[in-house]
Amino acid sequence: MSRSESGNPPRRPALLERLRAYGPTEGTSAPRPEAEGRLTRSVGMTLEAVGLNVSVGRQCQVINRDGRCIEAEVVGFDDEIVYLMPIKRVEGLEPGARVIPVSSHQGMRIGPRLLGRVVNGLGQPLDDGGPLRGEDFLDFAPHDINPLKRHPISEPLDVGIRAINGLITVGRGQRLGLFAGSGVGKSVLMGMMTKYTTADIVVVGLVGERGREVKEFIDHILGPEGMARSVVVASPADDAPLMRLRAAQLCSRIAEYYRDQGRNVLLLMDSLTRFAQAQREISLAIGEPPATKGYPPSVFAKIPQLVERAGNAAKGEGSITAFYTVLSEGDDLQDPIADAARAILDGHIVLSRRLAEEGVYPAIDVEASISRAMPNIVDESHLKSMQRFKQLLSRYQQNRDLINIGAYTPGADPETDLAIERFPHLRAFIQQGLNQPVQFAESVNFLQKTLQPAGAQGAGQSGPGQRGPQAAGNNRRGPLAAQHGGQGRR
Repeated sequence: MSRSESGNPPRRPALLERLRAYGPTEGTSAPRPEAEGRLTRSVGMTLEAVGLNVSVGRQCQVINRDGRCIEAEVVGFDDEIVYLMPIKRVEGLEPGARVIPVSSHQGMRIGPRLLGRVVNGLGQPLDDGGPLRGEDFLDFAPHDINPLKRHPISEPLDVGIRAINGLITVGRGQRLGLFAGSGVGKSVLMGMMTKYTTADIVVVGLVGERGREVKEFIDHILGPEGMARSVVVASPADDAPLMRLRAAQLCSRIAEYYRDQGRNVLLLMDSLTRFAQAQREISLAIGEPPATKGYPPSVFAKIPQLVERAGNAAKGEGSITAFYTVLSEGDDLQDPIADAARAILDGHIVLSRRLAEEGVYPAIDVEASISRAMPNIVDESHLKSMQRFKQLLSRYQQNRDLINIGAYTPGADPETDLAIERFPHLRAFIQQGLNQPVQFAESVNFLQKTLQPAGAQGAGQSGPGQRGPQAAGNNRRGPLAAQHGGQGRR
């Protein structure tokens, strides 16, 4: 052993100094020890555990004595009590079950080969296509975009629907709501847009809908043509609320990945209402007080967090054009979720039950629908044609009862006379067959022809894919309107 100059052996470092040498370097924090907890209470969908040292959002496993494992997520805490929500349906829970924190780094493989696949809210395949394979790993954690770096909406997106292209023009990177009650054609309209849009990739989210509709939507509405460039994320109504919540968030995350690759993405989510209801179930279960019609405040905070993830990236990069369906309970457009969505979105398309009962599909209520980005993405002649269409349609609807009972006298008002004469053509413009895509330029041209008086175009002219007699026959009041436009009634 070497000695110092004084002849004494060198001083060995103290124990504390040696321990510090193994400590974290500057700028890092020491890892927190993972404590295993135990399950103390299960009420409804909420699990309560003690002995855990975890943060909100952390993943845990609840393990019974027989070895069965249940995945759960930390959704809140109260002093020493940690609240967890199971990700899947719970069966066979026992008091005192072990609760073990697991790695919270979650993601999935993604790439071009993800197109045509169906996954659940965890990114696990639901189809028979085997394990997911992709060149990249997609982290489920969202990332924000500086609002000043978002490129403004400056060009239209062709969705293949004549009424939307011509009257409610959608801009690339715009976010719209599809407001409707049940059974008026939301899913069919979404399927048509999926097949006929000019977007590069389509991401479809089926959140909280009936389980049988998932298969029907994929096979009968999307079809092989639509699935070839689509990714479907499905979480039916019988899934746990946390799974439904994750499915909606995964839709946005997949769309963000393809947008970052420079692609133009169309995101269709059915429905935003089910997403809000899932968040309400979670919030009420952990004790958050209800506010507006039973919805806790956290629901109204979650909606903009989800919706704001869509939109344009920087100039020259990709975009996410999003349609969120909003279920209007009892056809009430003043529902809290509908009202909150209408305030945050860039426009809304309303589907009318009255039009659907009259056999008009898609049942788009043109008067109640609006695209806030339309004035910035179409030329002046297109904008004037849209306004003129709404004026004539509104004038007819204002005098509809008088026309039907024969109380209106032709010639009393030239504007009303023109509205009566043009009404069958206005109705035919809105109608469109399920297998009849209409391109954007064709929609604009036919809109201008629809507004021309009878003397300026051939009588009985109808829209693309619509036979003249059939277009008029689908409208119960078309012949009556034509009768008034001619000789009138006494």
